[in-house]
Amino acid sequence: MPTGGDSVAERDADARALASTLRVRILRICLDEPRTNKEIAQVLGKNPATTLHHVRTLVARGFLAAQPERTGARGAREVPYLATGRSWTADLGPGGHRVLLDAFLEELAVADPATVDMGRLGLRLDAEGRDELSRRLNEVLEDFRQREPVADGEPWSVFVAIHHDTSRDPRPSA
Repeated sequence: MPTGGDSVAERDADARALASTLRVRILRICLDEPRTNKEIAQVLGKNPATTLHHVRTLVARGFLAAQPERTGARGAREVPYLATGRSWTADLGPGGHRVLLDAFLEELAVADPATVDMGRLGLRLDAEGRDELSRRLNEVLEDFRQREPVADGEPWSVFVAIHHDTSRDPRPSA
């Protein structure tokens, strides 16, 4: 199984595998609970044949790992899949940010509004302040990512983005 290397070809292959909102959502669905292709398709409201193509792509790039086979309710052979965590450090390539945002928006659209806590903040920072903000946010996310999942805990999703706010920049654009 590919582990994703530092070569340009490996990074490009990883970026192509993650260039799909559906694939990013599959990784989230399989984050801490192994799910079969049928279960993934049910959560997404898709045909299992459609999701199988995406599952196979993610497995081939090492973003999903097949778990031991199990027997389903009707005695059928089932293969559950679990996210490997590789996507956390993968280079998403051009357009990758939009894929992550679209996946988050799709997940947010089906979330109970009472469970959504969000904010938006405009700041004026120099390069040092921006780097500190980014570093500290990433430290918090990394700390929580490394924690063992709480067995009876509820699943939560976090999305953080920092971008240059051109709407508030008084300097003319080049």
